[in-house]
Amino acid sequence: MRFLESELQGAWLIDLEPVRDSRGFFSRTFCVREFATHGLETNFVQHSLSYSAARGTLRGMHYQAPPHGEVKIVECVKGAIWDVIIDIRPQSPSFGQWRSFELTADNRRQLYIPVGFAHGFETLLEDTEVRYLISAFYEPLAASGLRHDDPAFAIPWPLPVAVISAKDRAWPDFAGGLAPWPI
Repeated sequence: MRFLESELQGAWLIDLEPVRDSRGFFSRTFCVREFATHGLETNFVQHSLSYSAARGTLRGMHYQAPPHGEVKIVECVKGAIWDVIIDIRPQSPSFGQWRSFELTADNRRQLYIPVGFAHGFETLLEDTEVRYLISAFYEPLAASGLRHDDPAFAIPWPLPVAVISAKDRAWPDFAGGLAPWPI
C-alpha cells in the first residue's frame, strides 16, 4: 500500500499495490503495521456497505458529533463515486477546507478520513457499492451532517443530484461553531 497525504491534515489517499500473475492479482487492503507506522487508526469496530442504484445519488455530508467521532476508510468496490471530505475541526490548520477524490472499482483507491471530518459522495455510475471500515460504533443521537450545497463550501458536484434523502437535504448550513475535536 502507498499512503499519499492529502492537503487536509490527517486525511490520506491509499493506493493498493497489487502483485500480479497469470491468475490476476492479490493486494492487501489493510495492514495494522502499515497503518500504525503512519500514525493512523487500526481498530475498526464496524464494517459497512452502501448500495446506490441510480447515478447521481448523493449521500452526505455526514459526521458523528463528539465524543462519538469516527475514523472511516472508504472504498468503492463497484461503480464509481466522487468522494468529498470537509475538515470541521476548529483547531485544524485545514479547518473549513474540502477536497474531493474519485474512487472507483477500477482504481481501487481508499480514502482514510479522520475524526472531525464531514463525509459524503455522489455516485458517478449506476449500481455503485461503497465499503466502509469505521472505528466507532454508530450512535444515532450523535449522527449529524451539513448540507451538500452549503454556500460556505460551494462544492461543485459533478452531476445533477438525482437522488438524495430528505434527511440529507435538511442538514443545516455550516455555522463554524461546531464542537471541537482533537487533532
